[in-house]
Order: sequence, then structure tokens, then C-alpha cells
Amino acid sequence: MSLVVAVDFGSTFTKAIAVDSGSGDLVARAEHRTTIGTDVMEGWHACRAALEAVDRGVAKAEVLACSSAGGGLRIGVVGNEELVTAEAGKRVALSSGGRVVAVVSGGLTATTQKELRKDRPDVVLLLGGTDGGNSAVLLKAAETLAKYSWRKPVVVAGNVEARPEIAATLAAAGVPHVLADNVVPEIGVFAPDGARAAIREMFLAHVIGGKNLSRDPGFQAMVRAATPDVVLRGVEVLAGLHGDVAVVDIGGATTDVHSVIELDPEDANLGREVVATHPVTRTVEGDLGMRWSAVPVVDAAVEAGLVADAGELRSAAELRRTDPSFLPDSAREASYDESLASVAATVALRRHAGRQRIVFGPGGRVIERSGKDLREVDLLVGSGGVLRHNPPEVAARILGSIGTNAQEEGWLVPQRAEVCVDTDYVLAGVGLLADDTPKAAEGLAAHIHGTGTRGH
Repeated sequence: MSLVVAVDFGSTFTKAIAVDSGSGDLVARAEHRTTIGTDVMEGWHACRAALEAVDRGVAKAEVLACSSAGGGLRIGVVGNEELVTAEAGKRVALSSGGRVVAVVSGGLTATTQKELRKDRPDVVLLLGGTDGGNSAVLLKAAETLAKYSWRKPVVVAGNVEARPEIAATLAAAGVPHVLADNVVPEIGVFAPDGARAAIREMFLAHVIGGKNLSRDPGFQAMVRAATPDVVLRGVEVLAGLHGDVAVVDIGGATTDVHSVIELDPEDANLGREVVATHPVTRTVEGDLGMRWSAVPVVDAAVEAGLVADAGELRSAAELRRTDPSFLPDSAREASYDESLASVAATVALRRHAGRQRIVFGPGGRVIERSGKDLREVDLLVGSGGVLRHNPPEVAARILGSIGTNAQEEGWLVPQRAEVCVDTDYVLAGVGLLADDTPKAAEGLAAHIHGTGTRGH
């Protein structure tokens, strides 16, 4: 049996699994607190020792890794019009495994480039203008980056007709950059794949080493992409096996939602949208989490009418925000965790999806739909410690709560999906294996366990 090892250097824990590279069978798994204060490879060495104790073949196995350690991938977006720039840039950044830390629209000036520096982006995504359209703002932004000796990598994904001049400007000033296809080649079209690949290239070439996470050159050799990027690739594998898929990952600080669906032709390229819906989507809700962001979860619950009396839950949330390492020590505290998780999952999926409403206009009564319709999703997968480390019935209740009042209020969230939990935390591994050993990736995906329930 030949093994391959998949490693996720997370912000808190480093997780590793040993997998049969032929069948995708899960041979062993291990985790260790990420040793960010010293050298991240120390945590990996501890995981490797644990894996080798199960199977000595791990010592000779190929190692593939992803990373969100050291704050993950920070992306700054610079572009033209605010609505298009913010929306398209955010979508590209999220689907690339990063998070948007700054958005500059209307051009880049001496003042705004100073503000951009303060936000410390690892990569700048420079976009704006449809192909053949106005390129003046885009060119001015490149000139500003060059003038003020910008040294962080830049991905250029705007008007393709301006790329040669932009490339010459950045190259002359020594600004590291890569060219990609336009993210919004025309109004109503969203084409993120080229920029997504370019951001991944810059992440590997400049960001991983630049964070000084390890003195060991083996670290850079192991890492293939940012963790969220890899997880989204894993969701694509699941979609190939099960049909439309949505994944909700409930963390301590954020709740992430990934979805891969086949779009309705009528919704795939809506003329009223400046940036069209895309089949592969990731969103990050920075105000929805089990610990650091627990208090905003209660606020969201009250706003959405998901709790009748928030008094006790708010006190529980304050405790968790103050002490993020807190673990429930009673049935009551466990119930608070379950309530927080239910709200986080419900609100995050509502934001990721969209809503359908009846509105009245000059033509009479019409149905208005916004966002991405997830009602017919076949598989809903839950991830996160609150789901993995609790009995299946708890996970079933948390994920089952997502459909609460959805139909009555018009939310386009999953309604009849099979519900599963990534108990062994294999989705990142599936994504890491997907391109080189697709059969192993599909076999590993089978380790995502069902809760025995189906959404309502």
C-alpha cells in the first residue's frame, strides 16, 4: 500500500491524515496545536510521529499541505467602480482562499495607497474596466503602485487591453506581479478562474515564505495552496459525486460557507446584476463564530427572530468571547454552544444564499430574487469542532435548524438535503488530492459521515 499524507497548517491546529493513494482509505489521522510562536514545522513533526506510530509507511509518503497559519491570505482589492470592484474582488478573494482586508475604488492616490499599506495585504488584486472599456483608472493605479515602490505581489485582472502597459509600468519599478484574465470582462459576467489561479501562484511564490512561519525549506515545498482554496476544491469533488453541495464550517471566529451547484440558466447570467452568480462560491462571515465572535451571533439571532429571550445566551456568549478556550462543563453550557452554532449556521447560509420576495412595481406583482438559490442542494455538509466533537444527534439538530422559517420568509437555503458531518476533517485532504490522484480524493470523500437526517 502506497501512502500520501495531507496536512493542514491551521491558525489554531495543524491536522494531518495518512491516506492510501490508490483507494483513498483513511489510514491514520493526527492533530497538534499549530506552533506559530516557534516554527510551524514543530507541530507537523509531532503529527508525523503520531501517524508513523500507526503506519511506518508514513516516513516515505509524499506530503501535500495547505496553510492558513499566520493570519491566512490577506487580499487588498483596487479597482474602478465601487459596486463592481467590491463585489467582484470580494468574490475572487474568497474563492481563492483569502479574505478581503481592504477595498479601494475610484482609483489609487498617494493617500489611499498609504491606507492600503496600513491594512497589510499579502496580495493586491488590481481590477477594473470591462474589456475594451475605460482603462484610465486602472493605469493610474498601476502608476501609483510603481511610484511609491510597492513591494507586495500584485495580480492584474482588469481590462485586458491595458495589461501590456500595466505590466511594463510595474516591471520597470520592480513590483512583483502576474497577469490574469479580466474578472468582469463585460457587465453581468463573472470570470474568476484566471485571477484565482494567479492569486494561488503569488501565495506560493511570495506569501508563504514571507510570513516567516518556518526556517525549514521543507515547509514551502509542502504547501500547495491556502486552506480555504483547497477546501473549496474538495467541495467540487463532493459535487461531482453527489450533485449540488453546500458546506458550512462553524469556527471560533468565523463561519465559512462553500457551495458548488449547477445554476439555473435563467439565473446564471442575470442582466440586472453587474457581477453574475457563479457555480463555485465561498463566503466568510467574520461576525459569526463560537468564541471570538460569539456576541455578534446573539445580535444576529435577535435581528433574525431566531431566539425569544437572548439574555442568558448573551451572557454565555460574553463568557466565550472573554475566554476563547472555554469548553462546556455542564449540559446547560453545552446547550448554549448548540444554540450559538445553530444561529451561526442559519444566518451564514442565509447570507451566502439569498432571498425570494414578492414586490409590487409598475407592472404589478412580481417575484424578485437575489443571491444564489440553494433550495435544491443534494448534500449539506457540516464542519467545525462543535459538530465534530459532539454526538451525531447534536449535529443533526444544528444543521436541521437551518431550514427554520426558510420557506415562509423566502430564504433560498437547502430544504431537502442529505445532512453529513466532516467528522474526520478530510475535506482539505480531498482538495489536496483532487488534481493528482482523483480516485483517491473520491475515496477519501466517502469518509464524510452522515447524521442520519435529511433537511426539511
